[in-house]
Amino acid sequence: MENEDDSRATTYTTIAVGPDLRRELELKRSRFITVLRRSPDEETARSLVSDLRREFHDARHHCSAFVVGPDRMIQRSSDDGEPSGTAGIPMLEALIKRETAMKVADLSDVSVVVVRYFGGILLGAGGLVRAYSESVSAALDRAPLVRRRRLRLCAIDVAHAEAGRLENELRNAGYVMAETGYEAQHAVLHVALPDDSGAISEARARLASLTAGNLELRPQGTEWVDVPV
Repeated sequence: MENEDDSRATTYTTIAVGPDLRRELELKRSRFITVLRRSPDEETARSLVSDLRREFHDARHHCSAFVVGPDRMIQRSSDDGEPSGTAGIPMLEALIKRETAMKVADLSDVSVVVVRYFGGILLGAGGLVRAYSESVSAALDRAPLVRRRRLRLCAIDVAHAEAGRLENELRNAGYVMAETGYEAQHAVLHVALPDDSGAISEARARLASLTAGNLELRPQGTEWVDVPV
């Protein structure tokens, strides 16, 4: 399994946390019920198929695709009885080729299942490819998207009397401030920075200019957070 902390990517797009997203399309009497789920791991992605097999137990096909991880290393698809290459692959391509508002194709941590009720009219291979691909694309059109960013958490030990002023100055400079901790001898400010050496060097320089070089920025662990697109 891909480890988020070891990934090359420090940001990617995913769907917002929330209930499964559903959309239905009817084509030549066949019903295509598309369900999207935020899936941070392969187990969650596969659970969507299991859930929908139980819910739509009388449907002929439960085709699926998912992409997981910051680097999108985990990619799977299934035609589930449809002619080979007419369902799972088109669905997966609709996920991995999806361009976001930033004009990049980096959607991940998403699983999708298209449940098909056959209507008695054959669609042909080309018709199936279009139906499954368009079903996923139409569902994504309605999905709320967020940016997932890996941030480096850093700590600054500062005197209680100076903590409020320094926190405000850093916040006004555009830094993301996490919760401040208060210990017996000093306060601890927590800053969340983009996880790259340039951002940390810049923050150290800003801290030095604000404190005459008297305080130190201590990098700690990393944390993935959702930010609006």
